[in-house]
Amino acid sequence: MVGADVEDAAESLDERPAAFESKHVPDIRAGDRAEKAKQDHQEERVVLRRGPCGRHEQQGLAGKGDADALDENAQPGSGVTDCIDNASPIQEITVHILDDPMAEYGDHEAGDDPLEVLRHSTAHLLAAAVTELYPDAKYGIGPAVQDGFYYDFEFSKPVSESDLGAIESRMRRIVNEDRPFVHETLSRDEAIAEFRRRGQDYKLELIADKVEGDEVSVYRTGDFLDLCRGPHVKSTRDLKAFKLLRVAGAYWRGDEKKPQLTRIYGTAWATLQQLDDYLKFLEEAEKRDHKKIGKDMKLFMVDERVGPGLPLWLPDGATIRRELERFIVDEELSRGYLHVRTPDVARLDLYRQSGHAQLYKEYMYPPMKFEDGEELELRPVNCPHHIVIYQSDLRSYRDLPMRIAEIGNNWRYERSGTLIGMNRVRSFALNDAHIFCTPDQLMGEVKGAIELALYFSDVLGIEDFSYQVSTRDDVKDKWLGSEEQWQEAQAALMEALESMGQTYKIGAGEAAFYGPKIDFQVKDAHRREFTNSTVQVDFQLPQRFELEYVAEDGSRQRPIMVHRGAAGAMERLFSYLIERYVGAFPTWLHPVQVIVIPITDAQLEYARKVADKLKSLRLRVEVDTRSERMQRKIRDAQARKVPYMAIVGAREAETEHVNVRDRSGNQVDSSLESFAGMVATEVAERRR
Repeated sequence: MVGADVEDAAESLDERPAAFESKHVPDIRAGDRAEKAKQDHQEERVVLRRGPCGRHEQQGLAGKGDADALDENAQPGSGVTDCIDNASPIQEITVHILDDPMAEYGDHEAGDDPLEVLRHSTAHLLAAAVTELYPDAKYGIGPAVQDGFYYDFEFSKPVSESDLGAIESRMRRIVNEDRPFVHETLSRDEAIAEFRRRGQDYKLELIADKVEGDEVSVYRTGDFLDLCRGPHVKSTRDLKAFKLLRVAGAYWRGDEKKPQLTRIYGTAWATLQQLDDYLKFLEEAEKRDHKKIGKDMKLFMVDERVGPGLPLWLPDGATIRRELERFIVDEELSRGYLHVRTPDVARLDLYRQSGHAQLYKEYMYPPMKFEDGEELELRPVNCPHHIVIYQSDLRSYRDLPMRIAEIGNNWRYERSGTLIGMNRVRSFALNDAHIFCTPDQLMGEVKGAIELALYFSDVLGIEDFSYQVSTRDDVKDKWLGSEEQWQEAQAALMEALESMGQTYKIGAGEAAFYGPKIDFQVKDAHRREFTNSTVQVDFQLPQRFELEYVAEDGSRQRPIMVHRGAAGAMERLFSYLIERYVGAFPTWLHPVQVIVIPITDAQLEYARKVADKLKSLRLRVEVDTRSERMQRKIRDAQARKVPYMAIVGAREAETEHVNVRDRSGNQVDSSLESFAGMVATEVAERRR
């Protein structure tokens, strides 16, 4: 172990207590910015750019702003079907993970919220500046979005983030000119003539497709004219706290068959202080990016040879996942769940019977076809497999509720432009369960599923979440079953939440095709909202599979199914926890709970004794035997965010003590027995 630099100091170090040496090592806090690494393709996806063969120069795709539920109702985002003209020059435009889907006309107008009005007005200000700097630019739609705004443009030459400074400077000049926002109403013919004169084809398309009647509402800001219903601020002078942030790409009207535009994002606030606070928030959120932390801490990786959206769990990441799964499965077993294992594939006919092949096929992979005509399908959901298990025997009312659970692998066809680290992937392991119950048991099972999700959230530190009851809309061919069944199921979910004192919002049209659901909406470090857990009531699949149980009177009755994912997908949960703890996981989850650091080779034997003691309590321990200075070893352990370092020198070896240093820099001398017991208790109680 002793290297040249250690050898020089070995004599003096051997005589010093560990506490003396370790206290002189600077702290490396969990939130400190790591040295900036090169971004991999998952951090900011790069889309190759077409030249003249494509309709437009700038390329890229805005992914969906809020990640959908990894459940039966997940709706993968729009895709990238870019063609490359090999004779054309190729440029790169990054597609940011926060990009929003394109708004439709009417959806992009500001409401009554003053901040929303201000942001929508700032989008107009941006477009006014762009059209002055780039007179041939065509402009699409510019809505207010969460924390800011964007506007989509077609440029005749590439525009990148290096151009944002000049655009922002022109915006500030327009602000100082105090240009009023003037509302006008034109006739349809006048509006068409005006936008045709300006060469604004996208506005002409919107007038043709979306404007009803002969009156067309527009707003004028100086020479800039936009198709808009408003409202807006009175003058550009009211817009003082804004900043342009980035350039991305988006398909016109969200259709990958339509032109690809350049999207310029910005943020706007009522005061400069609010703007400054938000920019600081963005800086902090960047430190928490799970893709960068996952790469730096060697938790997971993505390799093009395997494929995008198919992450590889590295040893430390796999250790965290294993601990999560043990925790989840043990808790579910204690609550009466029956855990099973089922294959990742099934005959396509199974999904025809469930309805997925008809109503969900665009999110499924193509079936594997064999010479004998058999068709196998990578499963997008677990429920048909669990139904088959339920049907393996005739069930009595005494067997119900039957709670069949599994952490099962699901496969969803997510288009490459929508993949985000571990948050949106093509294969994921879902903490899934299907409860078969009688009508009298339904309310208790729904509440039990909610309580389990709340328990998991409490232990794991998931604190910023809300409830949404996702219901059907009026598009009847999207849903299975009768209106009466849907109303009954929706009422059960709402009653369960209300009886527990929980508030919720309604998500019309966001139900699963077979029934409504409660979605646990969680916000990540970037304030993006995603569904982590679900509880769904289903009358349809029991009917399609003709499920039965023998009632108390001997008659055959149909059970109700409750689909629930209490902890969600392991991949998405992992991405949240990485950002929640900035890699400094609670001790019970951390891949290495203690690193034992001997000051010199003379303490190696005692260091291994310390490790053996800790391992006997099923703790995860490493002994750092590298030929490095002790201070370097401590810094490396801090960079790995290991909860505890047990530093041992000559005095510790003699007294069977350890000098304990935690990742926050706190130090204490402790007997080995006391330290081992303390860490074991912390792990057993899953403290945060």
